[in-house]
Amino acid sequence: MTEVVLKVEDLKGVYRGSFGTVYAVDGVSFNVNKGDIIAIAGESGCGKSSLAELLTGSPMPMLHYESGQVTVNETPLYLPKPEDKSKLGNWEKEQEELTNETRKEILCKIIGYVPQSSQDSLNPVKKIRSFLLDVMKQRIGTKPRKRISKRKDEVIEDGLVEDIKPGNLRSEVLNRVKDHFGKLGLDEDVINRYPHELSGGMKQRAVIGISTLWNPLILIADEPTSALDVTTQKLLIETFMHLRELGIVETILYISHDIPTLAQICNKCIIMYAGKLVEYNDMQNIINSPLHPYTEGLVHSIASFNPDGSAETDLTAIPGRPPNLRNPPIGCGFYDRCTKRMDICKEEFPPFYTPNEGEESKVACWLYKK
Repeated sequence: MTEVVLKVEDLKGVYRGSFGTVYAVDGVSFNVNKGDIIAIAGESGCGKSSLAELLTGSPMPMLHYESGQVTVNETPLYLPKPEDKSKLGNWEKEQEELTNETRKEILCKIIGYVPQSSQDSLNPVKKIRSFLLDVMKQRIGTKPRKRISKRKDEVIEDGLVEDIKPGNLRSEVLNRVKDHFGKLGLDEDVINRYPHELSGGMKQRAVIGISTLWNPLILIADEPTSALDVTTQKLLIETFMHLRELGIVETILYISHDIPTLAQICNKCIIMYAGKLVEYNDMQNIINSPLHPYTEGLVHSIASFNPDGSAETDLTAIPGRPPNLRNPPIGCGFYDRCTKRMDICKEEFPPFYTPNEGEESKVACWLYKK
């Protein structure tokens, strides 16, 4: 039986500031099953990273939860927003308390999070082990979850520190951390270095190591291979696959605008455009037979080359610009750029259709209305 570990229902999130209100995530819904590696793809500014922040239950200060729900391992991350505005003050206080509790209990333990530009998130004046000790101390006193590795008949404990006595905290934690880092291909001496002493790839793997210390149910990785050379990107992808083989992480949400990279690691794909989910499909279907006109344009804009280095096909750009999310359209956000548009597309955002019976694929496009 399929086990749903993450359920997202009509999730909305906005940015508020002197610039106005930006509707970054607008009514997104999907499920993640245990063992899935799901890509979240789309061009820059489509809402991928904002969605990732909301899925952690602890978004950045300027990003505000608006409505909907995220349920992780049957635990809701948000309190429903009251319709009565007089009750908003109490709701905001209760939501802040829940967010703080979520940050402590969910992040790293249930959800591992590798943020965008995570290489730059490490304090340059602290050694790697300082980050690890800070994170590990939060785990003291919690009961470890046990899981059987698929690759080996062994029990993996993600508690790591439950049996550690306060007096032995530093030495025992560091020994266990060294073992964990070794599984990521990092020398044990890495934890004694400062971030500036590590290459970009090593810093990225160190952040991944910190995020997976407790064998999280779900790992959310936001553009983990950006700003890395091709060789290091390949090594990072192998690291994610190795984590799965060892049973350290089973379910991954991998966010990127790089379709070829996603095709190497993901089995399913979510396509976002202008804050909305427009297609959910198998990864191979996204590449070979996309459903939504935007997905088709996105795939055709990818460069491909012959073995001799010559271009296999000419690049085809998507004409026009994305809509202004300060004033989002009531219909399909892709209307002005779509070569297959109809009058109804401008008037109303389409529901999801399932063109192929027996498949999980769905697409928000009026072309598939029967």
